[in-house]
Amino acid sequence: MISVVIRNKNQAEALSFLLKNLTERYADDIHEIIVIDNLSTDRSKDVTEQYKGRFVSIKNFSYGGSANLAAKEASQKIVVIFSAHSYPVSHDFFKLIKSKFLQNQNLAGLRCLHSTNDYRNFINNVSAKVDPNKSGLIFSGSAFNRDVWEKHNFRNDVATFEDKEWSKRVLAEGYDIEFVESIFHYEIKRTRKQVFFRFKNDMIGNYQLWHIDIKFLSVLKGLIGSLFFLIKNFIIDLYYAFLRFCFAIKFILNKPKKF
Repeated sequence: MISVVIRNKNQAEALSFLLKNLTERYADDIHEIIVIDNLSTDRSKDVTEQYKGRFVSIKNFSYGGSANLAAKEASQKIVVIFSAHSYPVSHDFFKLIKSKFLQNQNLAGLRCLHSTNDYRNFINNVSAKVDPNKSGLIFSGSAFNRDVWEKHNFRNDVATFEDKEWSKRVLAEGYDIEFVESIFHYEIKRTRKQVFFRFKNDMIGNYQLWHIDIKFLSVLKGLIGSLFFLIKNFIIDLYYAFLRFCFAIKFILNKPKKF
């Protein structure tokens, strides 16, 4: 069977939809549902209990730390991890995952499909060994082998990309990571504060994992480019706002015949 673990913070509405989806469509495939919650102040705990899930709080959140807690709390060999704002779509989502693990005893993890990048690498047979970034695990719609995790825990000291770092490490140890035709949807609208938080972590993570350095000139070019983009878009938006206004006035003065 499968342990489903969900990372959550103040996303009660999205969490409710995910849990409803899991319990109504996939109950026969899932042994347990665990919500790893980062001190939510909304109804997340009540929602979890409503759908008979297990609610586990984490105080000092880190991406690697929360993933380790998810693996520690899970009781099954196959652990499928979601963010609260993602959910499975294909009817055979978990069956395909179980089948893949049964076919390959050397499998450390599976990456499900949710984006253009996923699908292109899947169709073009770009392996995780060739592209661990876009073909390795992503911890919102991936499955991993808990037995492999026991030997190779996730790192707590990475700012982000704990899934990609683990992918690189276990691949180097000789394990396999593959795509699976299980389709899920990733749906989130981030605030500007959340976007900036992700920007900071991505910059640190890209440097730590992919050794992408940042130079002063590139930062300056990025600022100039952003200002140009904002001004350009403002002018275009203003132009089309004026066109909509003019068309609406014209419509009021000369309405077409009703059918």
